[in-house]
Amino acid sequence: MTTNESVIDKYLHRCIRCGNCKFVFRDYVPSCPSGEFFGFETYYASGRIRLAQALERGELDWDSSLLAPVFACTVCSNCEEQCLSPHANGIVDIIEELRRKAVNKLGPLPAHQTFANNILRTTNPYAEKPNHQNLREKHGLPKSAENVYFVGCTANYREEAIRDATISLLKKAGVDFTIVDERCCGSPLIRTGQVDQAEALAISNKELFESAGASRILTSCAGCYRTLASEYPAIDGNDDYEVLHISQFLGSLIDSGMLVIEQPPFAEVITYHDPCHLGRHMGIYEEPRQVISSAGVDIIEMESNRHNAWCCGSGGGVKSAFKDMALETARKRVQHAQSVSADILLSACPFCKLNLSDAANGEDIEVLDMVELLDRITN
Repeated sequence: MTTNESVIDKYLHRCIRCGNCKFVFRDYVPSCPSGEFFGFETYYASGRIRLAQALERGELDWDSSLLAPVFACTVCSNCEEQCLSPHANGIVDIIEELRRKAVNKLGPLPAHQTFANNILRTTNPYAEKPNHQNLREKHGLPKSAENVYFVGCTANYREEAIRDATISLLKKAGVDFTIVDERCCGSPLIRTGQVDQAEALAISNKELFESAGASRILTSCAGCYRTLASEYPAIDGNDDYEVLHISQFLGSLIDSGMLVIEQPPFAEVITYHDPCHLGRHMGIYEEPRQVISSAGVDIIEMESNRHNAWCCGSGGGVKSAFKDMALETARKRVQHAQSVSADILLSACPFCKLNLSDAANGEDIEVLDMVELLDRITN
C-alpha cells in the first residue's frame, strides 16, 4: 500500500502550470472543491505540486502551516481529469505522498488521529461495537459462502439503510453470501497518510475472505471498492477472488431474472451523483445508471456528471477535519440537483449519501443510495 517512489519522481516535475486543474476543461466551471472554498493557489492541485517540489528541493521545511493545504483536499481526482499534461494521472499520488510525509514529519491531524485510534480499539473509525456476528444471525447467513458482502464502516454504523437494502436485495435474488467479521478497509487511513496501520487491516480482511471461502467480494461503498479492488492486490498479490461494487453485480441479477423489478409509475424527477472513488478513480459510470434505468427511472443528468462530476465533499479525511468545506461542497452539489428540479438525488456510496444528506437538511429534496431505491421496487 505504499506509493512507488518512481511514480512520484516521474510526475512531480511535469506540471506545465496551465491552470486547467482549476476548471472543467472547455466548460470553465469549477472543478476543485478545496480551491473554490479557500481561494488560494496552494489549495489547488497546481499549488500542492509546487509545495511538493519546494519540499523536495529543500526550499521549504515542514511546519504546521503546510498541513491545511496538504490535507484540505478530497482527493476527488477532478484535477487529473482536467489536466492537459500527458502525465496527469500522478497528481493524486503526489498529494497522498505529501500526506504520508506530513504524518511522518509532524503527525496526523487531530481528527485523523482520532479515527485511527478508534480503528485500533474497535476496528472501525466510528468507535462502534462490531456487529457482524449479530448481522449473520439476524439474516440467517452462513459462515462461508461464494460471496462476501463487505458492508463497510459508514454503511454499517451511520447509513444503515444502505446496508439493510443491500442485504435485502441479495436475499431477494437468492444470492449465496455471508458477512465476515470485517475490519475497516483502511481507506480513511490511506487517504490521510496513515498507511502502516492500513496494511495490517488489509491483511486481516484478506484472511477473513479466505476463511469464508469467498470467490467474490461485494461492496456498496465506493471507497471500500477502490481500496479492495485497486490497493489490496499490492499486499501480496495472491487474491483468489474478484471485487465488485454492488452496482456491477445488480445488473446481472436483473438481467438473469433473479431480481424482479416491479415497474413503478415514477412521478419524481431523479438525478444521479457519481462518487469520485467509483467514477474517476475506478471508471464505473454506466453500471449504476443502467441499473437505475432498468428500474424504470429516467435519470435527469446534472450539468456536471460522469468524468466532470462535482465532488460530494466528504472524502480524503475532509469531512472529519474540515467540516465547513465539506458541507459547503455538498451544498453546491445539492444545488446542482435542484437546478434540474430533482426530487431525489441518488448516489452509490454511503459517504456521499451522508454528506449530501447533511447539506440537503431542510431542503425539498430526498437523498438516497441507489440500493435503497431499488429495494423499494423489487420482489
